Amino acid sequence: MRNLLPIIRTNDSHPGGRSAMTCRFRCGDACFHEVPNTTANPYVGDVIAGALSRRSVMRAAAVVTATAAAGTALSVAAAPQAEAAPAAGRHKPGSKGARGLRFEPVAPNTNDVVTIPEGYAQDVVIRWGEPILRGAPAFDPEKQTAKAQAGQFGYNNDFIALLPLPGEHNRQILVANHEYTDEVLMFRGYDAANPTREQVEIAWAAHGLSAVVVEGEHRTGRLTPVSRHPLNRRVTATTEFRLTGPAAGSDLLKTSADPTGRKVLGTLNNCAGGTTPWGTTLHGEENFNQYFANASRDTDKRYGIGTGATERKWERFDKRFDVAQEPNEVHRHGYVVELDPYDPDSTPRKHTALGRFKHEGATVRLTDDGRPVVYSGDDERFDYFYKFVGSKRMKKGSSRAVREHNLSLLDEGTLYVAKLTGDSPAIEIDGTGKLPKDGEFDGSGEWIPLATATSRGAVSHVEGMTADEVFVFTRLAGDKVGATKMDRPEDIEPNPHTGKVYVALTNNTNRGVGANAKADEANPRNANKHGHILELTERWNRAESTRFAWTLFLVAGDPEDPATYFAGFPKDDVSPISCPDNVAFDNHGNLWISTDGAQLGSHDGLFGVATRGDRRGELKQFLTVPIGAETCGPLVQDRRVLVAVQHPGEISGATVEKPASTWPDGPGRIVRPAVVAVWRKDGSDIGV
Repeated sequence: MRNLLPIIRTNDSHPGGRSAMTCRFRCGDACFHEVPNTTANPYVGDVIAGALSRRSVMRAAAVVTATAAAGTALSVAAAPQAEAAPAAGRHKPGSKGARGLRFEPVAPNTNDVVTIPEGYAQDVVIRWGEPILRGAPAFDPEKQTAKAQAGQFGYNNDFIALLPLPGEHNRQILVANHEYTDEVLMFRGYDAANPTREQVEIAWAAHGLSAVVVEGEHRTGRLTPVSRHPLNRRVTATTEFRLTGPAAGSDLLKTSADPTGRKVLGTLNNCAGGTTPWGTTLHGEENFNQYFANASRDTDKRYGIGTGATERKWERFDKRFDVAQEPNEVHRHGYVVELDPYDPDSTPRKHTALGRFKHEGATVRLTDDGRPVVYSGDDERFDYFYKFVGSKRMKKGSSRAVREHNLSLLDEGTLYVAKLTGDSPAIEIDGTGKLPKDGEFDGSGEWIPLATATSRGAVSHVEGMTADEVFVFTRLAGDKVGATKMDRPEDIEPNPHTGKVYVALTNNTNRGVGANAKADEANPRNANKHGHILELTERWNRAESTRFAWTLFLVAGDPEDPATYFAGFPKDDVSPISCPDNVAFDNHGNLWISTDGAQLGSHDGLFGVATRGDRRGELKQFLTVPIGAETCGPLVQDRRVLVAVQHPGEISGATVEKPASTWPDGPGRIVRPAVVAVWRKDGSDIGV
């Protein structure tokens, strides 16, 4: 299974492994700016696992009081133990592998195609620019207009969801995020210093979300868009949204165009997301900071908002992107967006109760009594990950009153941030990735309450900050309570079979460099370029718990590197992996991992790994994506795997005239982000 390519080092690679063009257009060259989190936040690693300090008990008691007032009862107990690694030799090297992962792994490669296992087939579901709304024209990159783009599938698809469509046989609703735009790959002769208004307005229309009905073939996994279906919808950077929850109407959210602080135009840089048990989709606004110019405040600096002009120069065409002219507009972005795909006339919502930061995603599970719990990572070096526990119960049914109630579930509850403690002496964590004497990177943790929102108002649990300030400046609240600095927390998913929660930590090449925080047990490598995955076991396996145990499930990289770890599984039998990003689960409980910026010489890809049983930690590569692309999504059904192939051809120096990739339509055609479906040729389930 080795097949590992030599590590490729090029001048195009930025510290995080992405191309320079990706850093430029996706996150505004975040890696080359000062780390926004300059707080001390010492990591407590030399204590007995599960021990509660007096301050921890007081915090836990405070949240019991606060959430009890909202109808929630919590209690404090010792943290549970994380699942042990499989004993050496328990797996059978000659067997087919874990159920759901029984395929021949794809070898690492640099092919300009989507490479899939033998015995599987693939097809493009939908590409950038395909018309989905009534009246939208066919895609013509030489004659593109903002009006046309507003009726076509958007650019740089990231998170994808498939929702059932009752009453329409073999049809589902595909919902996709459109994170950002690569203007140099969209417009012939693009002048970055002087974009035209038409180009800017096309980019506005290419951002946002798409909802499009797709029809599946009975004998294959192929999906075909149903153009002009009444449920098809585009949401863009100029679509009207409702600000909801405790900060809605706050003075911090009021602008000259919206003195109410409750109505905002557009959603920006939607990265990962999630689906809700009540039939909606959630979308995390991530690198929103890069769209705003001329900032000067300390709060803006903490969010990485620049003091000069932006890359795309949108501030020239709309003053809302100029912080000097509209200082509060930037406070209206960086939230979790909720869309009702079954109501194309509904107004999407931005939920302030879930906090404002670079949301990588938002995944939901319910407590035993039906209240929502939402997990989200803040995708920044040395930032935090969060949990929201709602206080209102979900109702079942499809009436308008029931749907309206469920759409308010994320407006009341308590927002928490994670603090982790290792159970090994700090001297055993030397920054190389060497395991401590107990054989695992593990420990305990607590969810620290930041603020609680109720129907009667909101209460801050952070000294020196009002509730509005906590929900709008959530990073600063995390700083004040001493949350644990992590290595770019990205997608977070609870396993529907076990209840364990998995946190993808993509990388952090600044760890241990200069004055930056050094390695700790939860982030055990300095100059961490490959990332790792954290596994949380919440106390009593209850989603609303304020205590958890944790272990590093996977420490990514070349399996021949002694600093890697695959839940104790023999490293001769796993695929190499670097920079985990989005994650998902199949119906067997396997974790599927898509990568972003892999630094092992191969293109990014999709991997499956067993999370339990005697093959726990067995990781196998399922596919790779084309030149310059990132693997997004993913979505794993019984007979179909979907991935969003984002920013193909995104290599420095590439343009429309000189493309670096010819995917998906071949030479002479413009490179286009697209969604791809993969299935078994014999029609059987994936990986069985």
